[in-house]
Amino acid sequence: MGEMIRSRQISSEELITAHLEQIQQINPSLNAVVEFIKPNAAPLPGPLHGVPFSVKDSIDVAGVKTTAGTLGRRNAAPAAKNATLVERLVQAGAVPIAKTNLPDLLFSFETDNLIYGRTNNPYDVTRTPGGSSGGESALIAACGSPLGLGSDAAGSVRVPAAFCGIASIKPTSGRLPRTGHVPPAGGWIEALWQIGPMARYTEDLVLAMQLLAHEDDADFTAPPVALLDPPAARTLRIAYFTDNGFAPCNPEIKSAVEQCARFFSTEAMVVEECRPPGVADAYELELALLGADGADGIDEYLKDTGSHQTHKFLNGFLDHMRPHRTTVAQFAKRWAQWDQYRTHIFRFFSRYDAILCPVYTQPALPHHASLIEENFRGFSYTMAWNVAGAPAATVRCAEHNGLPINIQIVTKPWRDLLALQLCHMIEDQFGGWKKP
Repeated sequence: MGEMIRSRQISSEELITAHLEQIQQINPSLNAVVEFIKPNAAPLPGPLHGVPFSVKDSIDVAGVKTTAGTLGRRNAAPAAKNATLVERLVQAGAVPIAKTNLPDLLFSFETDNLIYGRTNNPYDVTRTPGGSSGGESALIAACGSPLGLGSDAAGSVRVPAAFCGIASIKPTSGRLPRTGHVPPAGGWIEALWQIGPMARYTEDLVLAMQLLAHEDDADFTAPPVALLDPPAARTLRIAYFTDNGFAPCNPEIKSAVEQCARFFSTEAMVVEECRPPGVADAYELELALLGADGADGIDEYLKDTGSHQTHKFLNGFLDHMRPHRTTVAQFAKRWAQWDQYRTHIFRFFSRYDAILCPVYTQPALPHHASLIEENFRGFSYTMAWNVAGAPAATVRCAEHNGLPINIQIVTKPWRDLLALQLCHMIEDQFGGWKKP
């Protein structure tokens, strides 16, 4: 789209108008967009000059309220300035056009809240687009936006991307500044989550990462680490697994991972079935870290925000966290377990360059099914890499009964572009995103 504008095949105004018209057409069925953003200036010159983008409603856009989907922020004051990553896209010439839906305070793998209601999956409106960046994934998959920003603490850009058949990446912990996110970064769980770009095509994620991956002057957790060019594909060693030892996958998911493994083998890579140590424990470890205070911090945040009524999906997620309340001494042991887990994953990457695995146990879930215990345990496939702090990207490679199936590529911390390169190869081979 940027090239079309630069070569004068289309104007920015025409492109933005086309996207707004598409949103008007699809949003009554999807409920993905919660607020339109009026352009307040001409787009700046840059690689994305005149290209529209969308933003999850937990990330600040100047002059627009950020609700984080929670009732107490329904009438929040407009943000005074753009979040760091929004501003970087704007400085590259992109134009924000819409805020997208999310669950109450982001804590759900479905997108529904008490302010805006439920978002539907564009491939089957009886199913969820996932969460918490479900509005983004549904909108991008249905061509209402070419690029968006989500955030991911347990799978919240990768699960929606998989349920809607688009591409996304949870970057390395600390890769991108989170200044301007609601709730803000901080506390002992800050290493679990990142803001991540979402798009239909992996090449757009590469460009986005090149534009976004720089330190700012506010988020001290984002160091000035350069993006590393990926090595030659034919030198790579790939480990893959179809079962994490905790939540078994449906046959169609196993088949998708195995076909990608076979493809990498034909590209002269060394491909071996091998599961990293400790992955079966990632689910329990993530929930124990999130819930170490029995969710008191979240309860206090909701109280201070004025969210005296909360959505059942948020309540259900917190119910998974509360039993993990711990003492300081117990938490010290838990932290040591976390360090050991990260060490084991880091050492695993001395043997392999990348890991190929499922994103989730099955294609997109029906509405209201995410809290069923068997289904909730399936989110362990994404949690594993939040706990590890490793970059994890996802791309579509198959479908089942009309629903997209994505796989997940994980690489050593700071090797974000390698994960995207491997996703791009899968996209080229198996087709990637398809119009719903």
